[in-house]
Amino acid sequence: SNQPKSKKHPRRGCFLSCPGAPGDTENHFRTRCSVAPHNRRGLHNENQTAKQIRSFLVEEFGNDRGDALFGAQDKMLGTLIANTKNKPASQMKTLTQTILPRIALYKALLGDGIPAADVYAYMQKYMPEKVAVKKHKSAAGMEIVPGFYALYSKIFLRIMRKTDLQESTQSHDKKSFDVTITKCLWHTVCVENGCAELCRLFCAVYDVTYGGLRKIGFTRTQTLGNGDDCCDFHFFRK
Repeated sequence: SNQPKSKKHPRRGCFLSCPGAPGDTENHFRTRCSVAPHNRRGLHNENQTAKQIRSFLVEEFGNDRGDALFGAQDKMLGTLIANTKNKPASQMKTLTQTILPRIALYKALLGDGIPAADVYAYMQKYMPEKVAVKKHKSAAGMEIVPGFYALYSKIFLRIMRKTDLQESTQSHDKKSFDVTITKCLWHTVCVENGCAELCRLFCAVYDVTYGGLRKIGFTRTQTLGNGDDCCDFHFFRK
């Protein structure tokens, strides 16, 4: 046949889900636009998050100690999951795949006798500097889709209206949209597990993820992780 082949958007490699609506938005966005979805397999450490955590630990501490710390993280994760009560299935999925593995890593490093300041520095290197960089690359790759801003904003707002992971209010116009989050599962669970300070790093992931994109801008003046009353997300068309 001499019919020209239809042009498809290139398929991108999967990346790790991280805080909240952006992760869900990107999954919906990729499904709708024929872009490769996240890799979401199973619970506990049988997923991509575990692979990245183990790789990070081996990179920082060498094979033997890195594997030992990964074993401690896996054990801690099992304990955290077992101790997490009265959460709906939708929240448990996010907890086991996204939030609790990072809390388990934090607690495993603290339990190894590493000074708290050094542990926080390791977590900063892992979350904003590794996880978020992957998310940024993926978000930048999605910008090739025609009408990216309009489609992304529509999906983001729709998810935020329905999700039980956060409580928020939303507003939008043709050039921008705002989401003000007053309650967030990431913040709640960090507080419940005695590591409220770790939420600051979960929040910091967004600054890297959305920083420097070509078609969508992002600002925020408050975060729950920093002790403020809300996270005030402001997105705007570039």
